Amino acid sequence: MEQVDKQEGLGASARPVDDPWYDATASGGGEREGAGAPGDSCPDAVPRQRVHSAAEIYLEVQRSPAFQEVRSRYRRFVFPAALAFLLWYLAYVVAATAAPGLMARPVAGVVNVAMIAGLAQFLTTFLLTWAYARHARLRRDRAALDLRWDTQEMTRGVAQP
Repeated sequence: MEQVDKQEGLGASARPVDDPWYDATASGGGEREGAGAPGDSCPDAVPRQRVHSAAEIYLEVQRSPAFQEVRSRYRRFVFPAALAFLLWYLAYVVAATAAPGLMARPVAGVVNVAMIAGLAQFLTTFLLTWAYARHARLRRDRAALDLRWDTQEMTRGVAQP
């Protein structure tokens, strides 16, 4: 069963101790003096260490090398991929306006270069989406999940090894 800490003066309203979204300092609440200390009314309570605000925790995570690595891996894929796709799209638009004769050249029957290039835009979008999902799965998801768990543990006040 989940341990619940009642705040003084609020009567029946209570919050779970391990609620990661509760920021005691921002809401004006907080733990009573000695809450969780040995000899408390709750014998199985774990002594708590200094409670950091959510902002401090997230800034600490943001400065961590693990977060910087995840962010770096994301940027190393997204920026070049977005630039390449943008250039490919702009080349299609410029070719359609600057070289209408080239784009109107038939390839097979009524299918012309413009139609092939337009369909290639859709194909490129799907391929880029697949490549992004694959890159995320192989290079970032595990590290991001580990960061998420670490952050949740920190917001719960659990000491990190």
